[in-house]
Amino acid sequence: MADAIDTVRRAESLTSLRAPAQLRRLTSRLRTRRSDAWLASTGLFCALLALPLAQSSWHGPEVAAVLAVSATALFAGQRWAIALIVIAELFLIPTVWPRAFLGGDLVSRLVAQVTLVSIVPGVLAMRRAAAVLVVMTCQRRTQLMCRRVHAGLIAICVMAVIVPLL
Repeated sequence: MADAIDTVRRAESLTSLRAPAQLRRLTSRLRTRRSDAWLASTGLFCALLALPLAQSSWHGPEVAAVLAVSATALFAGQRWAIALIVIAELFLIPTVWPRAFLGGDLVSRLVAQVTLVSIVPGVLAMRRAAAVLVVMTCQRRTQLMCRRVHAGLIAICVMAVIVPLL
């Protein structure tokens, strides 16, 4: 992470020597790194909050551990971890949301609600995760394929919300 910051500082000092297209690419990379860091930090925070909530639930601790490892991998610059963070957060929803709204004491409800709030950036990154999943499965990254994978992720999200009600 420190190397990336040093690279950005060096690139910012040379902005007068760069073409406009290169400047756009540089600012796009900076924005992407910031959003990746935000996604990784909220994913790690969500995993840390979800571990105590998931003691008697279905695969909650395992999913929280996968989320923590994926967030750490994204901090290390591994772009494939975006897909794992989104999928792990989708699988944490059935563990967390019933505890946030359907019962329990006040403290566990508040922790579950904060966990749900920290899941939101991962759900919003679903489109990026779909593109990463297409590349990970060695498919051609077309708009149609990304839309299909995105629709599949939305279907998983809907099922994750409905399953605890059954």
